[in-house]
Amino acid sequence: MPSAFPSRLRGAPRRLLAAVSALGLLLAACGPPNGPGARDRPDAQASGDLKVVTTFLPITLFTRAVAGDCAEVTSLIPPGTGPHDFQSRPGDLVALRQARVLVKNGLEMEDFLDKLVAAAENAELTVIDSSRGVATIAGDDGGHDHGDSHAHGHSHGPVNPHIWLDPRRAVQQVETIRDGLVEVDPGCADGYRRNAEAYIAELRELDASLARELEPFRGKTFVAFHDVAPYFAERYGLQAEFVVDVPAVNPTPVDLRRVSEIVANSELRVLLSEPQQGTRSFNALASDLGVRISTFDPLETGSEQDALDPATYLRVMRRNGEALRQAFGA
Repeated sequence: MPSAFPSRLRGAPRRLLAAVSALGLLLAACGPPNGPGARDRPDAQASGDLKVVTTFLPITLFTRAVAGDCAEVTSLIPPGTGPHDFQSRPGDLVALRQARVLVKNGLEMEDFLDKLVAAAENAELTVIDSSRGVATIAGDDGGHDHGDSHAHGHSHGPVNPHIWLDPRRAVQQVETIRDGLVEVDPGCADGYRRNAEAYIAELRELDASLARELEPFRGKTFVAFHDVAPYFAERYGLQAEFVVDVPAVNPTPVDLRRVSEIVANSELRVLLSEPQQGTRSFNALASDLGVRISTFDPLETGSEQDALDPATYLRVMRRNGEALRQAFGA
C-alpha cells in the first residue's frame, strides 16, 4: 500500500520521534540532581549558579576550597588591596545586589561592610560570618605606648581579628563556610562537604607540620610588623610582638625603641616584615641591631593568581613557619 506521506517526508515521523525522545532525556538530565525534594527550598540556587561574594584573601581561599564547581566565587576586595586600604566602588554594590551569599571574616576586620551591605538593599543576601564560634584573643587596647602621634582608632578594636593565621581556627572557619553554603544551596551539599573535608585534611596536615618545626622554639619571642600574629603564636607556644597596631600607621621612635629592647633581651636574629610593607621601616633598625629582615605574610592581600588557588594559604603558611625558624636562628 503506498505511503500517505510524500517520499521526501517519509522519514520525518521517525526523525520527529527521535527529537522528542532526545528532548525528554535532556529535560530529565536537567532535573534535580539528588532526586525528588532535593531543591524544594525556595531560596536554593542551582548547583554552579550560586553567586558568592567574599571579602579578602584568606576568606576567598577558604570559600573557593569549599565551593569547588558548585558556586561562582568573587572577591569584593581586589587583588593587591587589603581590608585596611579598601575603598568601595559602584561595582561593589552591583556585586552585592546580584549575590546570594556574602562570606566575611568578621570580628570587625571588614569594618566597611555593614554600610555597604545596607546600601546594596539585597533582602535575599545571606551573610556567613566565618568567625562564629571561634575563640578570640583580645586586641591591643593601649597596652603598648605608641607615642602621642598615634591617634585613637588606629587599632583592630577589642578583639584581634587575625584568626585565619592559626590553622586550627582556619578549620573552624572552613566548617562554618561549608555549613552556610549547604544551608543556602542544599542541592550541592555533598560537593560542599567533600570539598571541605579534603581541604580540612590539608589544613590539619599543615598544622601538624608547623607544630613539629616550631616545637624547639616554644616560649621564644618574635617581632612582626603589625599586630597580626597572636593566634599563630598562641597555637605554637610562641610570644608575638609587633611594631604598629595596623599597617596604615607609621612607626614612631617609641615603637622602634620598644622593638630594640625586645631584640636586645632575646635571641632574635630576624625582624619580620610583610610583603606589602617592604622593609623600609625595618632597614635602619635591623642595621643598628645587627639582625636580618625576613617576611611573615599575614595573607591580608595577594595577587589575582594567589586568590584563585586555595593552596595559596598552605604555601604561605609554610613559608611563614620557615621565616620564624630563621628568626630564631635555626
